[in-house]
Amino acid sequence: MKKILFFIFLLIYSFNSSAHMAHYNKFNKIEMEILRDGEVIGYNYYFFKKESDNTTVTNQLKFTVKLLGATIFEVESYGEEKYNKDKLISFNSKTRQNKKDKYVQLNLNKKENKYDIKGSSYTGSALIENVIGNWWSHKILQTNSQISPISGSIKEQVVTFIGKEKIELYGKTHELERFKLTSKDMSIPKDKRLNFDIWFDKKNALILKVSYSRMGNWEYRVKNYE
Repeated sequence: MKKILFFIFLLIYSFNSSAHMAHYNKFNKIEMEILRDGEVIGYNYYFFKKESDNTTVTNQLKFTVKLLGATIFEVESYGEEKYNKDKLISFNSKTRQNKKDKYVQLNLNKKENKYDIKGSSYTGSALIENVIGNWWSHKILQTNSQISPISGSIKEQVVTFIGKEKIELYGKTHELERFKLTSKDMSIPKDKRLNFDIWFDKKNALILKVSYSRMGNWEYRVKNYE
């Protein structure tokens, strides 16, 4: 039954795929808080700039994990996605993770209709059906694979519709659709495996919450959007 419901979800959105970026024309920014074990440790902000058929989405992310006052894990990242209508034209990011530099340089190869990627963990091509693995876009719930916004690696995934749920965020109750996003190959190491719970606000075409467990219980929550 869940597979049937998810197929219906994909069917509805596939007919509206050409209007995907139009769903986000009303947004200037989306602000997400990052929590670990219930404590706010950072942020993930998205900013939208529109010019005619072109849209630029800027991503700013930063968080720090401390233990007994000492920093044990920290990430700071900046990325920029460029779209023409609904088509991703380019993506570039720079990330500092525990004093290590990571990056992605992606461009649309119009001649071959594919993406050319040069990243810190992958250099090569990717199918046009891939999406950048950022939380602002509901397209991440409609694809079989995503591109890491930090390293450029390609990750095959499976998305399962769980059901409708009411959750409370920042004093407001929301009726959302819950999905499970996992790696297609669950035998890969846990630190490289996709395993997320995602709560989607269909009315606003907005992912409001993401949770996962890895060195603690993590949550990304939309605190504000404009």
